Amino acid sequence: MLIANSLIKGFLDSNGMGQGIVILQLIGSLVMVAVIIGKWKETHFILSATRRFLRDFSTCGDVLGYHVQRRTNVKTGLEGIYNETMERLLKLLTPDTRSLLAGRQLGAGAGSLSSREIELIRGTCEHMVDEEEIRVEHGMGVIATTVTLSPMLGLLGTVWGVLDAFAEMGTAGSANLATIAPSISAALVTTVVGLIIAIPGTIAFVRIQATVRKITSDIEGFGDELMGRIACEYQGKGL
Repeated sequence: MLIANSLIKGFLDSNGMGQGIVILQLIGSLVMVAVIIGKWKETHFILSATRRFLRDFSTCGDVLGYHVQRRTNVKTGLEGIYNETMERLLKLLTPDTRSLLAGRQLGAGAGSLSSREIELIRGTCEHMVDEEEIRVEHGMGVIATTVTLSPMLGLLGTVWGVLDAFAEMGTAGSANLATIAPSISAALVTTVVGLIIAIPGTIAFVRIQATVRKITSDIEGFGDELMGRIACEYQGKGL
């Protein structure tokens, strides 16, 4: 309570520059908190959806099994990568093969694809992997920017306030501590506010970033495994 009162008093005593910086820091902190909450919910949802998809996908004998048995509207996460890759695979198969696969009258590797066709599928898969990684990492820059800029803005406000304090002291022609102390105290408010924002923001960023790295690792691993299974089941001897 005493610290809060000191911050409020220091804010009221600070100059316009200091007050403007504090207001900017508080606005940035509100945005950061909103992004942190959103990313925390999003990453945990993605982890849950990933486990569910891998469990269902592992029950299918061949790589196309899950796609043929269950068509969904999900376009994000591993399922989105899988769906888009399978759509590209089906387009490269002959119409007769596609119809037989749809009726489950053919098993794995029913159609033969050339190396060039496999590379086309790989390009689609890698593109979807890149898009999903970008989507997962979206918003992390806002947190990092706020964490970095808040203490720097605070330092700017403090230096500016100290300059004003020394200017006032020079004008008054006195180095009385009682005269300069309130101005120095007010100047330090911006740095304190910046650190209060940056410290918990850094902790949240590190924890969310660890989850994001795990998700991106799962995405890249699934993309490699998916293409490996497609190559094993469908790559023929064509050029």
